[in-house]
Amino acid sequence: MGSWSDERHATRVSEQTEVTVTLRISTLMAVVAAAVALAAGCDQSPSVPAGSNATETEARSSQCRDPEGNLLPVAPMNTRVDLGRPAFSDPKSVSNPLFPIGTLSRVILLGEVDGAALRVETTLLPETQIIAWNGKRIETLLSQYVAFLDGRIHEVALDRYAQADDGSVWYFGEDVFNYENGVIADIDGTWLAGKDGPAAMIMPADPRVGDAWRPENICGLVFEEVTATSTGVTVQGPRGPVEGALVVQELHMDGSFEDKIFAPGYGEFSTGAPGSDLEAVALAVPTDAVPGSLPPELETLSLGAAEIFAAAQAEDWDAVVATFSAMNAAWDAFRTDPLPPKLETQMSAALVALGETVDAREAAATRQTAIDAARATLDLELRHRPRAEIDFDLLVLWIRQLLVDAEADDRAAMLGDIATLHWIRDRIADDASPALASIDFELAGLQAAAATQRTSAAITAAARLQGTLARVTEARP
Repeated sequence: MGSWSDERHATRVSEQTEVTVTLRISTLMAVVAAAVALAAGCDQSPSVPAGSNATETEARSSQCRDPEGNLLPVAPMNTRVDLGRPAFSDPKSVSNPLFPIGTLSRVILLGEVDGAALRVETTLLPETQIIAWNGKRIETLLSQYVAFLDGRIHEVALDRYAQADDGSVWYFGEDVFNYENGVIADIDGTWLAGKDGPAAMIMPADPRVGDAWRPENICGLVFEEVTATSTGVTVQGPRGPVEGALVVQELHMDGSFEDKIFAPGYGEFSTGAPGSDLEAVALAVPTDAVPGSLPPELETLSLGAAEIFAAAQAEDWDAVVATFSAMNAAWDAFRTDPLPPKLETQMSAALVALGETVDAREAAATRQTAIDAARATLDLELRHRPRAEIDFDLLVLWIRQLLVDAEADDRAAMLGDIATLHWIRDRIADDASPALASIDFELAGLQAAAATQRTSAAITAAARLQGTLARVTEARP
């Protein structure tokens, strides 16, 4: 499902089916479709159509095995609520309160994996995709999932969802890109409904304790089974208590179990538990949006981070210290009102780190911590500003990151920065359409320079892209 905690056991990547709006996902074009046999570990007859959801298919798929060949401890068949044949007359209207992907413009999740900081950004894309399944052509929504580990791109997934007429939400597959050292290392976890196996229920219309369903259901390729353990739970959200949450226990293909919470208005709310690997919602819009104009304190923080980034390069420490003092004052004034707890913690930590590098008069480190403070500020600004505007600013921020990494001659980091720029570009393609060709041209120049280790050329291309984005921003209404 594009979640860090999901098990990635794919052995092939699916070909793209017909797309209602031609996908403008540049990184995806580099992936070559492959077809290899499914890994052993599933007692499923090859005579059963991949797109079928018949009871016979489900009975066979209940015999899924872990990598050691042991039968998985799956839920009894009589508890399964995903065995029927769903109808999809209006599949794009995904409004299930526990999985409202059709109305969530952006979700930010923060957490930790093996001691490393985890950041996840999910974005509803404007494109839709037609999937052929069960003899029907179903139009699915596309959601982009991007995970960063210790600040570096780690995984991207393009997820496909549709809502059935009974209110249940179904998962039609994902394209997965796992990154190492800034480049795609593999595409494990990729699957497509109707080609690799059946679509899978990701959320029932009205889940009850004891109900079981499979968000991924292709033995030997991708598999997850969840069982509802609690309903009507109250959890603490970014703006306070959220009632009506669902707690489930999820079985993975390796035989391990994990707890997850889904909350109204948020969908997947948290994965894991405190003290171990944990991923939890920090903010969702429009759920957590705040009316009114951008608070001036946030403007001070954002402009201050940009000024410190520039002043630190010139080693103008008097200017850096003065700006940092103004940022601290703005933050002290702003945090008097209740804020999303995870974002408040993130901003406070970013300013502490920035202060330490300023005190040490470390130019490169100060530029990095200024970037981190700017990112934390943009997360807070997302409550007040349109998501597309934030993405434009994120492009500028990742250009700053690229400049820092280029100056450090860190080629792997540079490649990861450019990959991130490409994925953010796909989020704002509609908003930047008049200048999209120019943006793509500069991105291509950046990619070529980094790939051939021409650092100075990459810095020049980054400056040109920065200028192009500035012109696009000025031209936007």
